[in-house]
Amino acid sequence: MTSSPVSPLIRREMDDSGVCLLIFDRPDSGANIFDAGTLDALSAHLDFIEDESAVSGVIVTSAKKFIFIAGADLQTLLQQAQSGEMRAFIARGQRIFNRLAALKIPTVAAIHGACAGGGYELALACDYRVASDAPATRIGLPETTLGLVPAWGGATRLPRLIGPEKATEVILKGKLYSASEALQLGLVGEVVPEERLLAAAHEIVRAGKPESEAAARATSKPIEAPRSQNPAPARAAAIINQSLTSSIDESLARELDAIVELGGTESTRNLIRNFFLADRYRKGTSKAPNEKMAHAAVIGAGVMGSGIAQWLSARGVSVILRDVNSEVVSAGLAKVEKTYGEAVKRGIMSEEKAKEGRARIVASTDPGPMRDVQIVIEAASEKIEIKLEIFGDLDARMKDTAILATNTSALSISALAAKTKSPQRVIGLHFFNPVSRMKLIEVVVAEQTSEETKERALAFARQIGKLPVVVRDSPGFLVNRVLFPYLLEAAELFENGLEAKEIDGALVEWGMPMGPLRLIDEIGVDITVDIAATLENSLGGRAHTPAILEEMRAAKLLGRKSGSGFYKYEGKTQLPNDALESWRTVPACHPAQRGEGPLKPPDEDIREVPFRASPVRDDSGEALAHRLVFLMVNEAARCLEEKVVASPEDADYGMILGTGFAPLRGGPLRFADHFGIGNMLAAVSQHGGKFEPCALLRQHAADGTKFYEVTARST
Repeated sequence: MTSSPVSPLIRREMDDSGVCLLIFDRPDSGANIFDAGTLDALSAHLDFIEDESAVSGVIVTSAKKFIFIAGADLQTLLQQAQSGEMRAFIARGQRIFNRLAALKIPTVAAIHGACAGGGYELALACDYRVASDAPATRIGLPETTLGLVPAWGGATRLPRLIGPEKATEVILKGKLYSASEALQLGLVGEVVPEERLLAAAHEIVRAGKPESEAAARATSKPIEAPRSQNPAPARAAAIINQSLTSSIDESLARELDAIVELGGTESTRNLIRNFFLADRYRKGTSKAPNEKMAHAAVIGAGVMGSGIAQWLSARGVSVILRDVNSEVVSAGLAKVEKTYGEAVKRGIMSEEKAKEGRARIVASTDPGPMRDVQIVIEAASEKIEIKLEIFGDLDARMKDTAILATNTSALSISALAAKTKSPQRVIGLHFFNPVSRMKLIEVVVAEQTSEETKERALAFARQIGKLPVVVRDSPGFLVNRVLFPYLLEAAELFENGLEAKEIDGALVEWGMPMGPLRLIDEIGVDITVDIAATLENSLGGRAHTPAILEEMRAAKLLGRKSGSGFYKYEGKTQLPNDALESWRTVPACHPAQRGEGPLKPPDEDIREVPFRASPVRDDSGEALAHRLVFLMVNEAARCLEEKVVASPEDADYGMILGTGFAPLRGGPLRFADHFGIGNMLAAVSQHGGKFEPCALLRQHAADGTKFYEVTARST
């Protein structure tokens, strides 16, 4: 076999039978991506293949352990979208992939590892696709989750390969599929053991060029994308609907137009930025060697404690789960069992892995010694007196090198640390409910917490697959502090006459995953009131609890867990709750009817879908959404001003992860920059009290500056 390197990015090897291997192997990187240099290298190799009559077939593969090709370089795309160079880059990729597709010799993509976006589009340009059965092999087109569309042939060739219905599912969901799932969908034609991958590819090449097949038939009914603030799925669906009745060139032209137009929007830029933020928080910046924690204890077997225990055990950590109440222990273990059962049912893990995870949990009401425990996470009732007692007891029974953490959502970590003899090892690890689905952990640093403890806690959070954001000990930390003024104002608006569907509908239309009143029902009215009471001690009127929440708690209308809150819940049905009418004080009216005119963003990059949940004018929902969102912007700015968080990214990504804050908006501070801080302050200038802007917002408005200045760091 001879090797002829054209570029270090892609090696070319020829065997005695004339089969040409193109091996993607980006130097000094664990991943292969498409940038201008990779396209240059691929084009040069195609020059050789097109001119060399001795080449009998082509196999495209990768030398990486876990990556085939991860797709286009998103940093390049983000920069090109801002500079106007995206069209030329995408068009060049289309031309090069078309050359691969037009070769007169058989071509095979031998896929091992992640094959995403442009990587799978390259595979689609080949005649055949064969994949390894390794767990690392994941295949799909995730572009729509980033506000883009597959534009190197994905939205054109995939419907022809597997039909428009299946192609729509793959492209609109943006999911990466295992090798077996990919085989079932038709994304690949064969799955083999990793060690047989190249041999299988050679066998396919020897079978020759496939016979020309008729494209899959178009559906009789046009495919529609689910309604979403993200415009990318709808654009992709439109391309798919037309792809089978158009030539490939016509369909590729639609892909190109769509990706260029989407790439110029603020919403898409935000989704790409969020992707990079996830990578940053996943990896961290610490250079210290990671300590592998194998033994943990969780104190408190309630909803949060049992959820934390299950998560740790599923990630290889043995867990002592303790609670003074045996009934709570039994209920906690039942919750653990249910979570494992659902994971198996959904295909997230095998029954064998679930069995191993269950076996790592030992539950007890006996306080007992903790000699081997490296970290203890207290998740008991959210009462400071209970936690202080637990901390005093744990401090005496833990080894000196163990971390003592609390899962409190709002109480003072510094006060708990002061109860111990070794306050430097105390830290907050605030998990979010449900633990099995929420990726965020707030790593809360108390006044006494040592740098070593902070770094060990961050490493532990990443070890167990969570994304940590560091916050300084302050009432409510970041997420609850920023969220609660928004929730409480929504409850007050409802108390004063606005309908629940108006309030929640406006925020869902704006991009939130659910409205604030529905979110209170999910949190629990009683827990909402307790957290608000803690926050009011420091935030004052910004966290004052409306009377209606107190009335609801007294009446046991606690939300979903009691079957009734702002809504009545009957199975999956959500209905208005007429039982609340007697506690509402003002006849129904709308902010627009009170003289609060609609707010318009400074440009049309993000367009709110008109709100039609009530018979008032279309733009009134936008005004209501902005009224509530401003409270989050204001509190997030205060957190930055008071150094509760170190950067705008911490505030924004924490809110996106912790609350689902509309990802297309980029977080509260990124949204404020885009909307215009001066515009926002002008819109609420008639309000006082809780709407009074903090000093940092006023300073930005006066200076005409932003939270994110245009730097390499913020792009």
